[in-house]
Amino acid sequence: MEEDFIVPDIKPDVLNTIDSSGIVCIYKKEIDTGKIKIDGCVNTYVMYIADDESSSVRSLNTTLDFSKIIEMDNIKPEMILECKVNLKTIECRVLNGRKISLKAVIDLDLKVMSNDEIEFVKEVQDIKDIQLLDKTLELNSMLGSGLTKVYAKDTLVIDSADNLSEIMKVNFNLINEETKISYNKVLVKADASVKIVYLTEDNRICTTSQLIPIMGFIDMPDVTDENLSDVSYELKNIIIKPNSIEEHSIYIEAEIEINCNVSQTKQMNIIQDLYSPSIDLIYTQKQIQAISQRQIVKDIYPIREKQFITEIGNHKIYDVEIKPNIINKTLLQGRIMYEGQVELNFLFDSDNSARINTKNIVLPFNYNMDCEGANPASNIETNIQVNTQDFTVMPDGGIDIKIDLEFVVNLSNNQPMQVIEEINVDEKRKNDRSSLTIYFVKPGDTLWNIAKRFRSTVNDIAKINDIEDENKIDVGQQLFIPNYCLVWWIRFIQGIEE
Repeated sequence: MEEDFIVPDIKPDVLNTIDSSGIVCIYKKEIDTGKIKIDGCVNTYVMYIADDESSSVRSLNTTLDFSKIIEMDNIKPEMILECKVNLKTIECRVLNGRKISLKAVIDLDLKVMSNDEIEFVKEVQDIKDIQLLDKTLELNSMLGSGLTKVYAKDTLVIDSADNLSEIMKVNFNLINEETKISYNKVLVKADASVKIVYLTEDNRICTTSQLIPIMGFIDMPDVTDENLSDVSYELKNIIIKPNSIEEHSIYIEAEIEINCNVSQTKQMNIIQDLYSPSIDLIYTQKQIQAISQRQIVKDIYPIREKQFITEIGNHKIYDVEIKPNIINKTLLQGRIMYEGQVELNFLFDSDNSARINTKNIVLPFNYNMDCEGANPASNIETNIQVNTQDFTVMPDGGIDIKIDLEFVVNLSNNQPMQVIEEINVDEKRKNDRSSLTIYFVKPGDTLWNIAKRFRSTVNDIAKINDIEDENKIDVGQQLFIPNYCLVWWIRFIQGIEE
């Protein structure tokens, strides 16, 4: 997004910009056939050096609106949409003293889901000699989804000596997210962490911060504490302004949409293949992709460092903007390896006439996270939240940095399956012969495939060849394969009732 803005008449001319920041809001999301439309804005804050006698520090607050249509195959209006946004960069360029150009880049991470029902054959009756290859699987399926809107409203009280002139910068983050499930309800809780840099009428730069609790309930039939909930928060609108009723305070109101998808784990017996030695079966198979081993794993990665930044020295730090980025991730068995960096943008006091300056540094990190069930083929989504931050300027000029990054990993594995959709029975074969076949095992053979090919059974082949483990045969191994009719005749002679 890029747009030019005229500086309001009540503001002095812009000489140079110091810092640009913003908060992304999503007004509206719409799913249409084959496409998604996202409407939103970036509330921007620009700190600048004024072109006046004292080169004072001032600020501009404006809005960059956007509307984006994204083409996506195979999506329909009834599907479920999750949208995560990240303000990647924001830049301000001075065109002249009364005009600036703002450019912002946003990452949109969209996930579209559908809760489809698939019909398949679960059991077969009335076929006496049916041979079934089945498998018991633990699969995840969506139990339900829902959303609610909550409003975080509060008043931040500032020092009574501060007569508020301008709000210069706002940091708004959601931390300490929690979810609790009880019967038919999902309780979601979080804290909105708000930090504001403001200017007083006597040209002092000050800061204030506060945690605003957020809580909401989402009704969801049949949900229990055994289910897994995936919760996402979306900022739809935010108002931050001087409180017109109470002096020395700032009013905050944030509209937040909370989306929740709940899944359940089911143990299911799936027929993978079937046949009958005595009759012909005509059936259709379908390859489907299910989800298994879904879980949400959380862990804290602490950063404890001491940095000597010459430009900052012993000066006061007003604010630090923190942006964690994952550069690379590697999935191993039971573990995820992250390589990334944390960008720190310091806003600090300065000796020059501007009285404020910025400094950007990068802290690289390598983090190994234990994650049971992970493997190189797993699907993972990783979100990083900054739960704790503290920057202390020490007497020796060093800065003690304490940051707690919470890694939230949504992990699942794809489970490809063959299911049987429909079965029809042909007439009994007329040319069955009593015979015994000698067969040598080839690469890729299983007893099931061999038995099906020669109209025998796994049990009969294993019995006549003294095979103890039906899942273990060797390439080149000689097998005697009895025809079904021959087996029946031998059993009849031996007096064994089938």
